[in-house]
Amino acid sequence: MSAVASIAANEAPFTSHNAAFADVLGRAPQLTRVVGVDAHEGPVYVADEDALYFTSLPRGTGVPVVDVKRLALDGDRFPLEPERVDVVRPNANAANGMTHGLDGRLLVCEQGAPASHGQISAFDPATGEVETVVDSWRGLRFNSPNDVVVGRDGSIWSTDPSYGHLQGFKPGPLVGDYVYRHDPRTGQTSVVADSFEKPNGLAFSPDHSVLYVTDSGANQEAGSFYPKLPHHIVAFDVTADGRHLIGERLFAVTARGFPDGIKVDSESRVYASSFGGVEVFLPEGDLIGEITLPGAVNFAFGGAERNILFITADTAIWAAVLNARGPSTHQAKGA
Repeated sequence: MSAVASIAANEAPFTSHNAAFADVLGRAPQLTRVVGVDAHEGPVYVADEDALYFTSLPRGTGVPVVDVKRLALDGDRFPLEPERVDVVRPNANAANGMTHGLDGRLLVCEQGAPASHGQISAFDPATGEVETVVDSWRGLRFNSPNDVVVGRDGSIWSTDPSYGHLQGFKPGPLVGDYVYRHDPRTGQTSVVADSFEKPNGLAFSPDHSVLYVTDSGANQEAGSFYPKLPHHIVAFDVTADGRHLIGERLFAVTARGFPDGIKVDSESRVYASSFGGVEVFLPEGDLIGEITLPGAVNFAFGGAERNILFITADTAIWAAVLNARGPSTHQAKGA
């Protein structure tokens, strides 16, 4: 690991608000720039390939052009050469969040465009094949699918804020800004939460008993922040059958900006990106520390020990090397 490219903990990339943050950091945490690239959203680490997939920063005027890209990693050797980044799916229908499917394909949130519908698709990077998984609820087209996770039973949970319309590249919404659960076995798609201004990132606790959802309602038009609108994380209990959400409660409010990406580590601590970087919370909702990285958008645990938090920040990918680890996965590939 390059000493020039890394930032030691005593140079303040990590801010502690609670002694419990020491368990996240360990003895030698580092924040390191991995590679300069237009990495925006949807980071997914695939352990079998030691690779990070992500969606690019939207470019162009009008309908945003977004690619799915792949960074070939080399263990914990950082920084890496730009040549290790490849485009695996160009112009991917304004793609945003991604995750693993149970079959190893990538599940991709495609926001769509006036001439192409938003959808959750399954993308096979090895073949380039794309298959629609779900693109509507009760015959009504989705708004702008944003983020997606998979339940233990294979159900697909996603958020659908109307950002495409607000940003001028989608028609007016036909449905509310909802959280959905889709069952691939039955084809049934259900609204599981409708109380959000702009549902954004979502993540399960390690045992899948809790679902966390970020509300970025304080962000309306691009670049805006309205502090009186929601900028918080909501927690739900997942019913024993894995089909419904109950016990909605406020988990945490971000003080600087709105939360976007969200993940949970193996000890049920919650990580959420906001204006200053990545905030870290105890399962009870107490803020214990921050990884300082202005411009952070989303992130994913990876590496052989699942202790590297790969962070996309629009102009680069960064790696926070921690003591904390991502949860074990039930998916066919990745960690």
